[in-house]
Amino acid sequence: MIYLDNAATTRTAPEVVEAMLPFYTENYGNPSAVYSLGSAGKKAVNEARRTIAAAIGASQEEIYFTAGGTEADNWALKAAAESCRTKGRHIITTKIEHHAILHTCQYLEEKGYEVTYLDVDREGMVKVDKLKAAIRPDTILISVMAANNEIGTLEPVEEIGAIAREKGILFHTDAVQALGQIPLDVEALKVDMLSASAHKLNGPKGVGMLYIRGRTELLPLIHGGAQERRRRAGTENVPGIVGFGAAVRRAMERMEEKAEKERVLRDYLIKRIEEEIPCCRLNGHRERRLPGNVNFSFRFVEGEALVLTLGLKGICASSGSACTSGETDPSHVLRAIGLDDEEAGGSLRMTLSEENTREEIETAADRLKETVQKLREMNYRYKAFLKEMGKSDQ
Repeated sequence: MIYLDNAATTRTAPEVVEAMLPFYTENYGNPSAVYSLGSAGKKAVNEARRTIAAAIGASQEEIYFTAGGTEADNWALKAAAESCRTKGRHIITTKIEHHAILHTCQYLEEKGYEVTYLDVDREGMVKVDKLKAAIRPDTILISVMAANNEIGTLEPVEEIGAIAREKGILFHTDAVQALGQIPLDVEALKVDMLSASAHKLNGPKGVGMLYIRGRTELLPLIHGGAQERRRRAGTENVPGIVGFGAAVRRAMERMEEKAEKERVLRDYLIKRIEEEIPCCRLNGHRERRLPGNVNFSFRFVEGEALVLTLGLKGICASSGSACTSGETDPSHVLRAIGLDDEEAGGSLRMTLSEENTREEIETAADRLKETVQKLREMNYRYKAFLKEMGKSDQ
């Protein structure tokens, strides 16, 4: 098996699992308890909080643990909207956000808020001047992702943050795909809230975090006990949080080396596809993209068939976000960058990790080339295209 779906989830690193295990079997006490079995868990949670805070240039008091990136996104948007409702009811986001943002915005629209969904260019980039023009006197929140989960484009978050800070507007960024992949500094980015998830950087599933800037007024997510400084009640997922901290520490120690390796393999895979498979299009920004992201659209090919056939050949990839698996409509991200239904429907996302080898990428490229050709041979529109071009299908 060749695993090329790391944007969906990553393998939990052995050292992360090792760090978690004692909190299942030995130090299993409730971290709110005063005896030593509980205090060991509390100490470990605080250590993970410090590690994650340091990774993004925050203080540990600004890190709040959640059950994942989706929960963190929901909390940021819903709580910010509610906290600022007396100041206005206008929110700005983009058409290429993760559904955790888009569906939350739709929910807020049902509650009487107005949402502006910004267009992006053909490479998936938000135009800062368009965002600035969309700001109104009643704008209370801007949410723009740091890196797109499907096409890998890196957004101009720092520029947007400067505008939001100048205007006194809360700014949130979904950094689920970015943490551990690219450098993040909340002060430089001027973000008020930042979401992340452990399982995207070799940590466990089911744990995430929301950074909330020190003086930001934000209502609690869950009411109950005093956990997470009374903003998210409920017994902490100690093993998960410990794993998150270990994963972040690991990612920060090897980020530069890891990114360079992934970029080399990524660019080689892109080169082979563009040189050897006709009628394809690279989606996303060619330079400003995540180190391991490769997203292509292939004409005369159905994306789901491509993913399934590659899967039978031992290649794990996807046709878009894992959170939209099973949906029949083309990707909202690909539509937003101007692709028609045929182009969007023939997309393939391959996301690499530091564990991938040159040999694996060679094999993946070979099998992709074979699969695209075989699927096209069964497509009558492709045969008509070849006939029109004066070519045979041999």
